Formats: sequence, structure tokens, C-alpha cells
Amino acid sequence: MKKMLILFFLICFCMIQSCTQGVPQLGKASVDKVVGAMTTEEKVALLVGVGMPGFGGGGAVVGETQLLVPGAAGATTAIPRLGIPSIVVADGPAGLRISPLREGDSATYYCTAFPVGALLASTWNTELVEQVGKAMGNETLEYGVDVLLGPGLNIHRNPLCGRNFEYYSEDPLLTGKIGTAMVKGIQSNGVGVSVKHFAVNNQETNRTGNDARLTARALREIYLKAFEWIVKEAAPQTVMSSYNYINGEYASESRDLLTSILREEWGFKGIVMTDWFGGKQAPVQVHAGNDLLMPGRPDQTKAILDALADGSLNPEDVDTNVKRILELILATPRFKGYAYSNKPDLKAHAEITRTSAAEGMVLLKNNDALPLSPNTRTIAFFGTTSYDFIAGGTGSGDVNEAYTVSLTEGLRNAGYTLDAELVARYETYRADQVAKQPKDESPFAQFFNQARIPEFIPERALTEKKATEADVALITIGRNSGEFTDRKLEGDFELTPQETGLIKQVTDAFHKQGKKVVVVLNIGGVIETASWKDIPDAILLAWQGGQEGGNSVADILKGDVNPSGKLTMTFPVRYLDHASSANFPYNYSTDPQQMMRAMSSMVGAGKGNQPKEPERNVDYTIYEEDIYVGYRYFDTFGKEVSYPFGYGLSYTNFEYTVASDAGNPYAVNVTVTNTGSKAGKEVVQLYVSAPEAEADRPEKELKAFAKTHLLQPGESEAVTLVLLPDDLASFDEKENAWVVAEGNYKLRIGASSGDIRGELTLENISRQITAKVHDVLKLDVPVATLIHQ
Repeated sequence: MKKMLILFFLICFCMIQSCTQGVPQLGKASVDKVVGAMTTEEKVALLVGVGMPGFGGGGAVVGETQLLVPGAAGATTAIPRLGIPSIVVADGPAGLRISPLREGDSATYYCTAFPVGALLASTWNTELVEQVGKAMGNETLEYGVDVLLGPGLNIHRNPLCGRNFEYYSEDPLLTGKIGTAMVKGIQSNGVGVSVKHFAVNNQETNRTGNDARLTARALREIYLKAFEWIVKEAAPQTVMSSYNYINGEYASESRDLLTSILREEWGFKGIVMTDWFGGKQAPVQVHAGNDLLMPGRPDQTKAILDALADGSLNPEDVDTNVKRILELILATPRFKGYAYSNKPDLKAHAEITRTSAAEGMVLLKNNDALPLSPNTRTIAFFGTTSYDFIAGGTGSGDVNEAYTVSLTEGLRNAGYTLDAELVARYETYRADQVAKQPKDESPFAQFFNQARIPEFIPERALTEKKATEADVALITIGRNSGEFTDRKLEGDFELTPQETGLIKQVTDAFHKQGKKVVVVLNIGGVIETASWKDIPDAILLAWQGGQEGGNSVADILKGDVNPSGKLTMTFPVRYLDHASSANFPYNYSTDPQQMMRAMSSMVGAGKGNQPKEPERNVDYTIYEEDIYVGYRYFDTFGKEVSYPFGYGLSYTNFEYTVASDAGNPYAVNVTVTNTGSKAGKEVVQLYVSAPEAEADRPEKELKAFAKTHLLQPGESEAVTLVLLPDDLASFDEKENAWVVAEGNYKLRIGASSGDIRGELTLENISRQITAKVHDVLKLDVPVATLIHQ
């Protein structure tokens, strides 16, 4: 019997050898020869992902597969006879998202929950962000994943976008520089990234059917610029096309976007993949240059084959996309045979997330309350989020981490004593509230933003008692958001009456005892602060700091770390002060069942759920504010803000000395001196103001920045910020070109957009065209006409 088995396997081996003899193998033969050896069916199979079991070839909008790496978002189709392996892609922007547990396996596969994108950008520290990227990429590599689906580069057009926590800023330059650092860090491990969502994906409401209608100038200057920088400076291996339409055309079906702009203008060499179930017409996506359709559905395969058969799709389009996917596969660790360990250094990465989180937290207010006095021993913790700290957002931006350090744990670790009576009251209240919440058994439940527990206000007598017993009060306000829905105005952007009441009650009681009150904002996006910020003594914007968030906050409160984070977006006085508020679905009510039907429709047939009568700000959104996004609007039109772009306090003070560079008129030399008593870091920001004759230009625009090293008291550092002529250009729609206007330009050096410390003039600049571009993706009618229709 044994001899017969051996003979059987030898015969099988010989048959395989004879079948593959002379057949080109990927990596041994040229890509062109491999493509030439592929059948039409094999080519099409490579363009469509393997799908996800359990959904008829499709899966949840937030993807998950059990193939190769359980819990990964998807994979490509393997073609063994040609030596083409399947490669694996996985979420996400705040750390790798895979299943932490596997059936029949006692090992664990937890990943590090790094700080959310909004926090990392608030560090303004590209070297630190690149370090985070290296750690994130290492986990991607060691867990056997080939492409990490991130970072997210969409602009904070409006403070209520549900995924702003994943994105970096309202400013394209800051987004581009931070994103470049992240991409370089991740890809230094030999794995790839997928920068997303390309492009103009600035709301979650009806994200698969919304048509973003905007001028070519706004598209080029605000919404594409960060992608352009990253493509040119960091060479991402993949780009993810977005769900939405742009001026009437699906992003994933737009050849103008994916070929004319991305490849021909910018020189992108990688592949484009769809967002999960994005787009409607697979053959159109293939022609557009959308190489890989994810996660893959049988109807997409059939549609492409039918289009090839009837001649409506050119076989050269298929071959081009296949070649690009094969070139990506050749570059992957899986193809190269990397022996991944499944054991990344999670302990070392926890230290990186703790350090980076602390550096990105922003001190908004401080009336001698922070750092906490060395005599502080007992802290009275108020606010339900103090006991249920939020590490990050929901959806594909979530991570399956082994633990999250709460704020109470972090302060205990720092040596402080928590008021035991308050702890018991809040924990009892939280347990009761959790028990009352209905359980959602739907397959999408894990990706929805779960309702936060209503705020608990202790009896006034108890609060007054704690004011006599504790040394200081700490109140935490929490917010979370994620995919599928945008944030709301009431009880989200605005504080609830209970939260405001808690701040007032606690502050009143502790101030009567001559004690301080600190508010910690454990949030993922902008909230209203103007109406209550004068009440407490200090406000720390802690963002969502990942799994070590509680320790990071404690490091700042204790003074072990001097806060150096700066805002990457504007905090308005009122939501409606935002220029985009008139064209955003802030008051749109989402029916959960309707949303489920829409997502199921996407999964099953790739079709949106459009009503008969298009609804403004839901089915289409007019970008009426044009280029005036964030501080570009507030500063240009003199609108008062609560906290300006680039703002952030420190435990020390810095003095600026600004001078021109004799050898380069486009360079600015800045000497930063720490004039305070504590070591700290400062962010130097360079804004440019166009000649006064240029009426339709923002009052100023960020064009460069730099962060100092840790300056000791009395220490100085010289920083040189260098511009290029291109940095002065704006997009001229009539000429389809980037044009530098003639005249004098103001170079303004500041600690924020509202705190300018020095100014120089770049004189007598001549008009020049720096780049001509394709005449594509333009509106058929002016924005003003759309508004009045």
C-alpha cells in the first residue's frame, strides 16, 4: 500500500510538471510573457478579488475574510499554474485590523491600536509619524499582510464628517506632509499602503450615491493636492478609489481621475483598487484604470467577460490592469517568500503609541492648573468617559487590540489616588446603563458607532463633599464616530445639557474650596467649546490616543510630557459659522433599517439606493464654499473662532526671531528660543499671502512648517523654511494651469494662523505658469447657478 501511494504521488508530480513545462512563471519570466500565457478567464479573475464567504460572493461593507489571514479585508485571486499567489489586504488607518483569535489556535493575534489620524497630525512631527508608520508596517509584515488599507487623506471639509478622526486636517499641505511620512514609514517594511479615499469623499451620509459638485479649482487646490504630494514624494503602492461621484461621474469609473490625473499628470506607477463594493459598472471601472475590484463579486467577473465578448471593453485595458497587479504582487513579502512570525514586538509598539499620543494632544486652556501640583494626591474623576476611555473610532478605522488603558488606569499608574466612592458610583451606573442597551445581532453591528451612555451627574451634596476631600477634579467628555453615518449637531457637536450641567456643578463646588478643575476631551472630531470654555481652569484635547491613551494623558497631566500638539483644524464658535454648514447633511435623520437595506443592496448588486427625487446634501452636495475651507474661510472673512488652526498651548513660552535668507529669497530663517522654565517643543508655521490685487485668494495659506527638538529653558534652535515657486501658484481654470500671479507676497511666520510672530515680503515676483494640466472633471455650470437651481 505504501509503495502504491508513493507511486501515485510521483505520477501526480510528473503530470503537474508536464502541464507547467514551458509555461511562464511569475518572477522567472517577464510580466509580459506571463500575461501572454494567461487565459481571458484568468486575467479577469485577477482583476476581481476573491470575495467574502457568507454573502453570496460578497461581504460586509467593512470587509473581512478568513482566507490566509483571518479577519483581513480581502485577497486577490491566485493562479498557481503561472506561479501567481494570492496577496492579502487589511485595514486600517490606526493599526492593522485582523481577527485576534483563531479557531483551534491557542495563540493570539492582537495588534497595536495607534492614535487616530487627527491626533497624529496634531503632532506636526513628520519624523514621529514616520516612526509610527514603521511600527504599523512591521505588524502588517509579521502578520502576513501585504497591503495596509490606509492612510486616509480626505480633507476635514466639515467638522461633522463621521470619519474625520481617520483623516489629518482641513489643510492639504499638512495632510500631504503627514501622509507622506506615514506612507514612507509603513512601506519601509516592504509592505504596501492604499492611500484613500480618492477623492472628495467628505461625508458618510449616502457615501455610495452622493455626487460632490465642485469647481476644478477647489478640486485641484484642496481635495487632490495631498494625494498629489504623496504620490510624488512617497510612491504608495496602491490608491483606493472612493465611493462617491465627482461632478456626475463615479470616482471609481472616472478615467479622467484615475488615468489622466493620477497616472499621466502625477506619474503614479501602482495599482488602483475600489473601496469595498464601490462603483456600479465593472467594465467601465476597468477602462478607467481601476485595476482591482474589491472585495470581488461573481457578477463583476461576468460583466467584464461579457464586455470583452461583445467588444465594448478593449482587451488592452484588461492587459494593462493585469500587468500592474502582477507588478504589485512581485513586490509583496508573500511573493518573495517572507517567513512572517505572527509575533511583532507589541510591547515596543505600545511605547511608540504612548509617546506619539502624548505629543499630539493639544492644550487648549490652562489657568495654572497644569501640570498638576506635586502635592496632588487624590483626584475626583467625573464623567462616564473617565471610566470608559475611547481608544479610537469605529468601522475600518478600528483595531482589535489586547487592552486599552483607561484614564483612571493611567492616573493610577502615575501614582495618583482615585476617589473610591466616585469610582464605585460611576461603575455601578455604567453597568446598569450597559445592561439596558438592546443588543444588535446584525452582521454590521460591530462597525456602527454605538450610542454613548448618557452622562451621569452626581447629587450636588456628593459633588460638594468630593470638593472638600479631593485635591483636584477631572471631568472627561467623550465622543465617538465612524463609518456609514455623519455626526449630529445636538448632543454630539454640542454638549448635552447634562454635560454642561456637570461642568458647572463640579467647577462651582471645587472653586468654592479654592481647587482646580480640568476637562479632558476624549473625542475624534471638533466639538463646540465657546459656550463653556471659560468655566473650567484647564482643557486638554486628548483626542483618541489608541490603547495607551490613559497613560499618555497622565504623562501630560503630571508634567512628564510638555504638550506640544497644535490644532490641524479650526474650532468654530458655532457650527453654522462653518462655510460648508449650508451644504452638509448635519440635520439628516438616518433610519437604521434603511441604512441596512442600502448596504445590503451594495453588497448584493453594487447598486446605490437613490430616491426618485434627488435630495440636496444627501444625493448631491454643492461645494459652495469653493476653496474657502477651514481657516482659509475664517481668516479671509474675519469670522471669530473659538480656537484657530495651528493653535496649542505649552507649559513654557517661546520667542521668535525672523530673518530673510541672503542666499535664497524663498527661504525664511527663524530662531526659536525657549523663554520659559520647562523644556518643550514648538511648531513654526509659514503662511503665504498673495498680492493684494489677487482678490479671489485666501487671506493666507500654510506653505511650510517645522517642529523643533525638545528645547531646554533658555535654549534656541534655528529653523529654515524653504518655499518653491510652485508654492505660490493657484489653479487657473481658464488656462487649465497652475499660475503664479505677479506682485509682492507676504511670508508670515506664526505659532498659529491667529498668532503671527513675524513677516517678510517676497518682492516683484513675475507671472509664470508652473504646470499645464488636463481639462477634466469640470462642472458644466457655475456653482452659483447650481445653488439657485
